[in-house]
Amino acid sequence: MFVSSESGEATILHADLDAFYASVEQRDDPSLRGRPVIVGGGVVLAASYEAKAYGVRTAGGGAQALRLCPQAVVVPPRMSAYAAASKAVFEVFRDTTPLVEGISIDEAFLDVGGLRRVSGTPLEIATRLRREVRERVGLPITVGVARTKFLAKVASAVGKPDGLLFVPPDRELEFLHPLPVERLWGVGAVTSRKLRDYGIETVGQMAVLPERELVAVVGGASGRHLHALAWARDPRRVQTGRRRRSIGAQHALGRRPRSLDEIDATACALVDRVVRRLRAGDRVCRTVLLRMRFADFTRATRSHTLGQATARTETVLSAVRALLVEARPLILGQGLTLLGVALTNLDREGAEQLALPFDPGSGTVDATARDAAALDTAVDTVRDRFGSVAITRAASLGRDRGVSVPILPD
Repeated sequence: MFVSSESGEATILHADLDAFYASVEQRDDPSLRGRPVIVGGGVVLAASYEAKAYGVRTAGGGAQALRLCPQAVVVPPRMSAYAAASKAVFEVFRDTTPLVEGISIDEAFLDVGGLRRVSGTPLEIATRLRREVRERVGLPITVGVARTKFLAKVASAVGKPDGLLFVPPDRELEFLHPLPVERLWGVGAVTSRKLRDYGIETVGQMAVLPERELVAVVGGASGRHLHALAWARDPRRVQTGRRRRSIGAQHALGRRPRSLDEIDATACALVDRVVRRLRAGDRVCRTVLLRMRFADFTRATRSHTLGQATARTETVLSAVRALLVEARPLILGQGLTLLGVALTNLDREGAEQLALPFDPGSGTVDATARDAAALDTAVDTVRDRFGSVAITRAASLGRDRGVSVPILPD
């Protein structure tokens, strides 16, 4: 653990639950503790650290995971249990500080600046936070403490599992520069390959490059972004009460080949789910985003911006189906293993501009829109009262439901 007399300046915590889904399963079933656990079937949604020791990785194929770790216990996901655990952990976060920025179901940034007199130093607060999550929720959590959000997140990643890592302001570069470039936000497989092909393996090697040379290697925006991070420059502050920028859901399909009809049925189910949430929040969207992952673990996205903001199911579904047609060569050639739908460019309901021409009295287009809205409202009402499966599309009957995965917020 790093220590410094200047610890008061490092007031941002990044708290990240360890192997979240698998940890919940081990908490709720004592027979799983200390054993390799895999959550999911065709796709690994989470793996305990005992399973990770054998090379099992999240988002990998289930069959490959069992070949790596044949003694693993495979359990089906229990999304309601994970949601309840997340809610309990975030209550601990908010009891610690009012400045909490959730970034996914199992991690958040906390700003503890100004709490020294009532709660102690940031390091003492982080220590107490970890203890309270363990005692109140029964889960392990790793906390990184640093001056910036970026460094706090890197610290928590380095400190895993079940650890606490503090980066004092006067030793930031000493901590950061020896790390591999993959620790930086924005360095995925493609960028990593470009950097390593250029002879850059550590953050320190990247930092000594002139910014324009790094831009030439990885591109303009990415180069400037990575150069700033390599020198620990990150001006972002913890934000609370941010307006949500997207609503989405995704569905893991597993490794089995899926027909186009099956993929269409999955897309319909995803659209039904996200537009229902959109309407429940009294929101409309302008952009529809299709997210795909393939058998070789590559990813692709397709998007379409609508001419008019909407919360209508059929309008969104038509856009998704058009994107699926556009992506069909990829799907057929590479094998689809995960499909996601996200709605972005959100606005409050009623903010959309009326399409022209329109007849507010008795126009056919206006009547059709009213009928579509009435149908959506009726379906939402039935599902709210009797459950989400009370009404389903005929195309979804008798099909493999796969595994639904919460999509990460922006």
